[in-house]
Amino acid sequence: MVKITRGMFFPFLLTICLICGCGNDTGNKSFPVVVFSDVHFNPFYDPSLFQQLVTKDASEWASVFQSSNTTTPSTWGSDTNYPLLVLTLSSIKQNLGASPLIVFTGDILGHGIPQQFYPRYYASLGISPAPSTPDPAAVAAMKAFTDKTVSFFMDQVRSSVGNIPVVFAIGNIDSYAGYGPNILDSSLAPDNSFLVNTAELFYTKFLNGIADRQEFAATFTAAGYYAVEPAGTNLMVIGLNTIIFSPQLQNATSGSTAQAQLDWFDLKLASAKAKGKKVWLLMHSPPGADIGTTTGKLATVPNSNISTSATMMWMPGYQATFLNTVSHYPGLITQILAGHTHMDEYRILPTSEVVEVTPGISPWLGNNPAFKVVTFSSDTCKAIDYSSLNYDLATNPLQFNTYYVFSAAYSLQGLLNNSLTQLNPMLVTDYSKQSIYKGSYFSGHNYTVQSSHMNWPITDTNWPVFWCGIGKMEQREFIDCVNAY
Repeated sequence: MVKITRGMFFPFLLTICLICGCGNDTGNKSFPVVVFSDVHFNPFYDPSLFQQLVTKDASEWASVFQSSNTTTPSTWGSDTNYPLLVLTLSSIKQNLGASPLIVFTGDILGHGIPQQFYPRYYASLGISPAPSTPDPAAVAAMKAFTDKTVSFFMDQVRSSVGNIPVVFAIGNIDSYAGYGPNILDSSLAPDNSFLVNTAELFYTKFLNGIADRQEFAATFTAAGYYAVEPAGTNLMVIGLNTIIFSPQLQNATSGSTAQAQLDWFDLKLASAKAKGKKVWLLMHSPPGADIGTTTGKLATVPNSNISTSATMMWMPGYQATFLNTVSHYPGLITQILAGHTHMDEYRILPTSEVVEVTPGISPWLGNNPAFKVVTFSSDTCKAIDYSSLNYDLATNPLQFNTYYVFSAAYSLQGLLNNSLTQLNPMLVTDYSKQSIYKGSYFSGHNYTVQSSHMNWPITDTNWPVFWCGIGKMEQREFIDCVNAY
């Protein structure tokens, strides 16, 4: 177990007053921030390496992966392998510019780490098939392996971005369950051991020590949320754990944990307002509709219709409380960044804030790997544009390349959130812009046939689900919007 302890403070090496309206007189009126999400690193992509990975320290894993005969990046329907991770981090490094922060909106781990670990672990002991219920030694070995995967990933990121802090949100796969909220195990029993065991890694290797250590330990080990106030700026970054709002993952204790986070969130916004700070809000799963699941149901369930098949990301009570809290602080939150869907999309809240969803690196859901470089105003802390960089798995180029620049692609200028709000109605009547949105949704992978767990392609029939998902956050209004489109 890794515990938060007092120790060396890693200085925050920002150029002071580069960001967020703190009396900048250097002539810099904007700055870039690299945003990436949903890497889902899969350490099992080459089965022959398993025993070496188990026995070696995380610091030795790179050399193990470099010995593999697999040298091509992952393809659609699979998680990120080492070659794709190397390409991703190399391209992020090339596009850092003067980025004072890196934003990662969750999901370090590949899907089903424990489910893939146990058969290999027992096979190495000469036991096959693996027991349906792993023994304590196997569970301990799985947790140690998972921790090493997190540590390896963070070390790779850190070696690429130098001392730049990585602010983050925790993802639904970042757990010992293989799927689900990190405070719950696969049986939905309370368990925060992943958060406790990895807290020091997140604090030291990602945040680079910029948060108050005790405050970070208290909230992160409890339920995976935290806040930081970068020195020399008028900015507070809040990382919420929105996975505990998921309707699939509720039990007797999750409600009190979710409410405690929402109460804390209200207090942090009040604190930011009192201090005259602006807020960037990070989350993994955004509010609103679960577009991928909804379109899948419509396509696969006979006689299915939107009135019975619409699924949502959050429990309605938690979403209502969240939106009510945000409404009490108009203009305070200048940017909301999310991930989870793996798609290039966005959501407009009824409070007028916009949730910018970053596409995934993992092509698990049929997307091309992609990340964004968002340009922010130094004076207002608001985004003014972004570039999307993708990796076209159909051609396997040497690096990620610029796929599109938002302002140029959509011919919209000004603050990004305002432009995204203006774009929403245009997507109904302007078929050129609609075509761009449909094409960029999967970051350039315009496949036509769904397979396995990948998302369903956008068609004329299901397009209303995608469009209504932008601006209709509550289930009933989302359903009515689709039916009336």
